[in-house]
Amino acid sequence: MSALTDAIARSFTVREPGRPALSPMRALGRRQLSGVEVLAQSVATTAPAVSMVVLPVTMLTHGHLLGGMLTILAATVAVTLIAFCLSQFTRRMAAAGGLHSFAFRGSGSRAALTAAVAMLVKYVGSAVMTLYHGGQAVIALFAFAGIGAPAPIVYPVLAVCILLCLVRSVRFAAIAILAIETCSLAFIVGLMLFGDSASQVAIVPPTSGHGMLALMLAALFALAGFESAAFFGPEARRPLVTVTRTVLLTPVICGSLFVLAGWSAWTGRSDTLVNAYLHGTATGVSPLVVIVLNVGLCCSWLASAMSSSNAASRLVYSLGVERVLPSWCARVHRSFRTPDVALTLVVGVVMLGGGTFAILGTGVVFGDLRLVVRGAVIVAYVVVAVASVLFLSRIGEQTPGVLAAGALGSGAGVAVLGYLLYVNMIDASYVVPIAVIVILASGLSWRAHLRRRRPDALLRMGAFDSAETADVLPGAGLFAADATGETILVGRGGR
Repeated sequence: MSALTDAIARSFTVREPGRPALSPMRALGRRQLSGVEVLAQSVATTAPAVSMVVLPVTMLTHGHLLGGMLTILAATVAVTLIAFCLSQFTRRMAAAGGLHSFAFRGSGSRAALTAAVAMLVKYVGSAVMTLYHGGQAVIALFAFAGIGAPAPIVYPVLAVCILLCLVRSVRFAAIAILAIETCSLAFIVGLMLFGDSASQVAIVPPTSGHGMLALMLAALFALAGFESAAFFGPEARRPLVTVTRTVLLTPVICGSLFVLAGWSAWTGRSDTLVNAYLHGTATGVSPLVVIVLNVGLCCSWLASAMSSSNAASRLVYSLGVERVLPSWCARVHRSFRTPDVALTLVVGVVMLGGGTFAILGTGVVFGDLRLVVRGAVIVAYVVVAVASVLFLSRIGEQTPGVLAAGALGSGAGVAVLGYLLYVNMIDASYVVPIAVIVILASGLSWRAHLRRRRPDALLRMGAFDSAETADVLPGAGLFAADATGETILVGRGGR
């Protein structure tokens, strides 16, 4: 007990720093989310209920059953490797900037800004698409009841409801998301396990001849979103433990569900589900099954839109704290301690995007958006996988496992991204290649802009939840000013 006795005695004589050390993330409600609530955010972002329908449809449409099963399994392994790389950061720091902050710690400001742009494209694009599909499901459900629901009314109402839930409380949103997704998954898994395996599925002709690429992208994107838990590190009770567990468990949980979906397509047990999704009651499926399926998918889509908007708002908030974006992006609600300005901005953009597609139609633009979002998330995953290897090498904690995971995960991402760009080029479709080039170049151009206009932002970049003066026993820590003049904990006292 001598060390403790010495520390207590020293605490009465030590002089506290003139300016207290404060976490840059203190405006958020620190240490409030449980492990289950963090897991709910991460799982809901992947929209597993929707993916368990979309993956069998993609497999059956393109006629790749065994190949589809193997592709889903390979995608699960690849994303799990990326998750392992990401966990090297989550076990060491909690940052509302997520992959952006982690990429900065490993690869510097250019990679961090590239990851930020890629993540914003991914989350906002995903939220636009899922809000659009969720709104269409709501309109269809009203139509079942004989009620006309015009899109110009449905989408603003849905957006306002999502915004109110997210501003009210991150915990309230997480619990609502968990309840919605659990009910949706229970129905879809039950229909796959106990559905009619003798029914014949009616397949629509594929719109693309690149079946394997469609399966790869569908499987990878179905698992994308596991990393959204990292954006809530400062708000988790035990961030270094709960976020790391969530990041590692989500690809395994969702990957297992998607393998089950692939098996159901292979054995014919998904035929009722696919018929209900594609054709409603036209193929003899019970109207009750069609209605319940639409309710489940509607809830899953809206939950994904909610959780994607939630994650994007934390990234915008973190960029506001770092002064990379205007400082008003870092404002929080006085009572609820949620980034209400960032949430309003993100949800507003999502509503405009989803509502525009609903009113003007989807067409080729919607397909291009889907491919751009999938390309963006691959770019972000490759950046963070490489950053994890560089980060551990710099701090002298590199291991063969992380090195192998980083090489295999980033290699798989580069291969899929290259295949995607090649297919678009030979099809004379240049939207996706141009978008990927813009995302890759965004880090360099954004950093150059910050050097000219806001050089202090480069010093603040990579902000994470750091220890405050009140978190440390007096005399047990050494405090000093960082490059921006803020007081931070730099070491242990008594040395």
